[in-house]
Amino acid sequence: MKRWAKLARDGRLRRAEGRALIEGPHLVAAALRAGLKPLALLATEAALAKPEIAELVRLQRVVLLAENAFAAIADARTPPGIAAEIALPQLRRAGASVFLEAVQDAGNVGAIIRSAAAFAAGEVVLDRQCADPWSPKVLRAGQGGHFALGIRQVDDLGSALDDFPGRLLCTLAHGGAPLRDMPLAGQLGWAFGAEGAGLSAAIVARAAGRVTIPMASGAESLNVAAVAAICLYEAFSRSAAGS
Repeated sequence: MKRWAKLARDGRLRRAEGRALIEGPHLVAAALRAGLKPLALLATEAALAKPEIAELVRLQRVVLLAENAFAAIADARTPPGIAAEIALPQLRRAGASVFLEAVQDAGNVGAIIRSAAAFAAGEVVLDRQCADPWSPKVLRAGQGGHFALGIRQVDDLGSALDDFPGRLLCTLAHGGAPLRDMPLAGQLGWAFGAEGAGLSAAIVARAAGRVTIPMASGAESLNVAAVAAICLYEAFSRSAAGS
């Protein structure tokens, strides 16, 4: 019990053991659809009384927990009554790479992972200044996107970029080429930076292209998750259209 509670709250333990705790029927179902076998499946009697959850765990071995015991483990304000311990997946998928520098808001990191999965990116690479991608808040915001692409958190983002064989694009609030004019063919990498501060000069200097999303007069900036979604959708839609 203590270990599961710590796994939900301690990023160092998650990294050391290569495991995470996922909460709620949506995430558990997404993990099962992706072929992940839970190391432990936890549920309350009240949750198992719901037909959709009973069907979800029908072929699984379940550890039954009392309501207060589950609440002690769960991170969610309203505990969903079902959770699973999983090994962090080592996934590979063809597609664009997304590089995140110092994106500290868990909701933004999760939303970017969700968009990356929706628009067929292959991986998301984060530096250590980013929110832990396997924390409960990021997992909730990701809505299952974690199980559709590769996720890596690295000590040195610059080294990860050195190893990237494709063309790196970065986004700037001002001064870049309009997104609609930027060629998006071939193997792409997208770099997105911290809320407010944006990307560091060192990362911008590595980019082969710099992109700015045009906005209405008087608008100051876009949320980094919104910027990522727009850029990834644009590249995805052009690829789907064959242009």
